[in-house]
Amino acid sequence: GRRCEGVGAMAEQRPAPGTAGDLTARIAALEAENAQLRAAATARAAADAAAGPAATGPGAPPPAPRQRHRTRATAAVVLIVLGALLAPVAVVAVWARDLVTDTDRYLATVGPLVDDPQIQGAVTNRVTGAIVDAADLDGLASDAVTAIEGLGLPPRVTALVGSLQGPLVDGATTVIRRAVDAVVTSDVFEAVWDEANRTVHDQLNAVLRGDPDAIASIDAQGTLVVDLTGVVDTVRSSLSDAGFTVVDRLPAISASFPLMQSQDLVRAQNAYRVLDVLGTWLIWLSLGLLAAGVLAAVHRARALVIAGLSLAGAMLLLGAALTIGRSVYVDALPPGVQRPDAAVVVYDQVVAFLRVALRSAFVLGVVVALVAFVAGGTSAARSLRASWTRGATWLRTAGERRGISTGPVGVWFAEQRVLVRVVIGAGAALALVLAGHLTPAYVAGVAVVAVVLLAVTTLVARPTPPPAGPPPSDGAPAAG
Repeated sequence: GRRCEGVGAMAEQRPAPGTAGDLTARIAALEAENAQLRAAATARAAADAAAGPAATGPGAPPPAPRQRHRTRATAAVVLIVLGALLAPVAVVAVWARDLVTDTDRYLATVGPLVDDPQIQGAVTNRVTGAIVDAADLDGLASDAVTAIEGLGLPPRVTALVGSLQGPLVDGATTVIRRAVDAVVTSDVFEAVWDEANRTVHDQLNAVLRGDPDAIASIDAQGTLVVDLTGVVDTVRSSLSDAGFTVVDRLPAISASFPLMQSQDLVRAQNAYRVLDVLGTWLIWLSLGLLAAGVLAAVHRARALVIAGLSLAGAMLLLGAALTIGRSVYVDALPPGVQRPDAAVVVYDQVVAFLRVALRSAFVLGVVVALVAFVAGGTSAARSLRASWTRGATWLRTAGERRGISTGPVGVWFAEQRVLVRVVIGAGAALALVLAGHLTPAYVAGVAVVAVVLLAVTTLVARPTPPPAGPPPSDGAPAAG
């Protein structure tokens, strides 16, 4: 009798099916069952670990999966390291190919030199020296003094005239220098500089291609020179208009400005085709090795983080190499260089786009590493994603309470969230691939736009509302 009374009491205490109390009881039962299963699995794993090699008997499964994981991990490490080591070489190859084969890129590199005061001073010195040597001012002053001495003037006057030879030369040189400086600091010099450099680049390409009709612009020491004949002609015309008509009787004057001196130019001349091939394909080979390493890894998100950081680290090494190379370049300048400061300016300007490229690759590596970390399976990444999901849910719920809802569009975004993320990621990758020349700002901008789009789509996504349950029975209380 007492047992029947206990069963009856339990039946009275059990919640009615479909009510909130019934659902809570079921959830509690499931959690208890899961806890028992986890405890059993933990005990089984501890027993297997204690058994050690003895467990690998005839009936034990072969350790093939673990061996495959080790092979994949090793292959991933090798591929990522190779891709990271090739990345600086690939960046330099792309920069060198563009500098040699793309005239517009070359002009964009050397064009800003025209506004640098040190370069303007060096050009002024060279043009002035060329005109003074061609005019033979020392000889003209000496002839003038000799002619005056032949006039039979008193000895005191003759001695005074003889002492004026140096000031005459200096005065004429000053006049020429002022005229040259006026031209070099004007807009005329910019046009002449661009045209001269365009001609140099055309000749450089012809020489590197082995064109027999090319006018050599690189000597055996690897000196690349810019022809300043146009500047000289402009100065001669200016001097003639100012009354310095002696320049009208001068023969053709040639002057040049050494833009770069390096044995690398000679090596580039001997390996022009190799440079073109490497500049085109080496960057893709480096990226392909990095991608293959990520695909071969067991934990791909972690491998992608390592690949991104490896790329960024390789760019840091390239930047350090450029800084060291600058010092080596300055120390290797020949003694005949009159303006070492101008040579340093030329070096900095020539490698300016190379620095932009390595900074872009550095930013790209950091962005890839951050994206892979956020999308990974670490506890920090999961916590970050959960926090964003809770924030987005709160905002979406607050909007719906105020009558703002995305409706069917939001439901579609929720159902197709994987497709939407793939499309956004592919679009960002395509924007980077199709860009002619990457810059750090462009890479960061593409990353920011992609993150904003992902955030907006997550906020817009509206989970499908659960179907309405059956109405509660007359005797059962309503859920909630």
